[in-house]
Amino acid sequence: MKKIQSIRGMHDILPEHSPSWQWLESIIAQLFTAYGFEEIRTPILEQAEVFTRAMGQTTDVVEKEMYAFNDRNGDLLSLRPEGTAGVVRSAIQHGLLHTPGLKAWYRGPMFRHERPQKGRQRQFHQFGAEVFGLPQPGTDVELILVVERLWRLLGLSDRVRLEINTLGDKQDRLQYRERLINYLEPFRTQLDEDSQRRLDANPLRIFDSKNPQTQAIMADAPRLGDHLGDEARDHFATVCDLLDQLGVAYTVNPGLVRGLDYYCRTVFEWITDDLGAQGTVCAGGRYDDLVAMQGGKPTPGIGFAMGAERLLSLLEADGTEHRQVPQVYLVSQAPLGFTLALAERLRERLPDLLLTMDLAGGSFKAQFKRADRSGAGLALVLGEAEWQAGQVQIKPMRGDREPELVAADRLDQALSHWLSSTDQTPVIG
Repeated sequence: MKKIQSIRGMHDILPEHSPSWQWLESIIAQLFTAYGFEEIRTPILEQAEVFTRAMGQTTDVVEKEMYAFNDRNGDLLSLRPEGTAGVVRSAIQHGLLHTPGLKAWYRGPMFRHERPQKGRQRQFHQFGAEVFGLPQPGTDVELILVVERLWRLLGLSDRVRLEINTLGDKQDRLQYRERLINYLEPFRTQLDEDSQRRLDANPLRIFDSKNPQTQAIMADAPRLGDHLGDEARDHFATVCDLLDQLGVAYTVNPGLVRGLDYYCRTVFEWITDDLGAQGTVCAGGRYDDLVAMQGGKPTPGIGFAMGAERLLSLLEADGTEHRQVPQVYLVSQAPLGFTLALAERLRERLPDLLLTMDLAGGSFKAQFKRADRSGAGLALVLGEAEWQAGQVQIKPMRGDREPELVAADRLDQALSHWLSSTDQTPVIG
């Protein structure tokens, strides 16, 4: 019978890789908590309108990439392609926006039907953060500082660079849109196919084109930054001034427009040169109109998202890997019931203990081979003679420290002393 394979572009996270994921998740959770964010968990399946209304019908995500389908009731549903729209839907539905200053973060899988390649999969995982009700430029800056601190915690500060821009306000973009179309219309037939289609629907997206000929045309296009209203201009100037005061390095990129329709004012991306074409590792910006677009009262918002797979790829390229290893490996030739009871007593009395019991059995030689492969620092040896005498041997798997024979009823105390006096770390990096 033919083996069933996973869906193309949707990968298993195997046990050997899970410790790195858990380590990264732990660091990010602690970081968000330190900045006053609370976690929100939204469904991976939503009404498709949650995303089409927020992102716009002409974006690549909606037109080409969303996993959308009709369920048995005829409702058009979609697997979430990004996190922000679902968080906004949830915040409106549950009345979380009545008091300004909601700070929420999320994590989990997202889904887009696109060509799988390094750094881009059909099921991928993101961490993200959103802040609602605070239009002040300081909010933009604090979000940037959160990510800057993460790079320092992960040791990646010299591997990424920050680019920022402003998209102005809605009226700014409408006026600029006319100027941009007027500039591009004479070049219509020279634009790539996607850009020709975007010219009528969403011309700002043409700045995203990777086509060399289109890029050459866009190099002389009018810039949104030259057509901003006073409020948007002052907002961005304050953001830049605060970043300068704080010593945060950045580059203003006038071509940075972001791919979703709901963005306005400050937008930002962290980019790396170490992941090939998929160089964006974190991106976000303001979306002051999104809550109203989703049916709520007008509420300013700003957020960002980062891809877990891309972060882990950067860390692995830097030699940072984690694996889970037991602290203690129990080898035994005593009766199974006695050995199981001993292991459970140790787990109860030492709740943080990472103990693996050899259930395969066999000779001591075979069990010690498995203990060595496990990476455990200590072995607990329970032979027939030790069992009869009510004793257990604590044996170091490495180093020159002498084994110790202890009474079984005080094994937890002796083991605790051994672990505190040796370098026994549950996760090895």
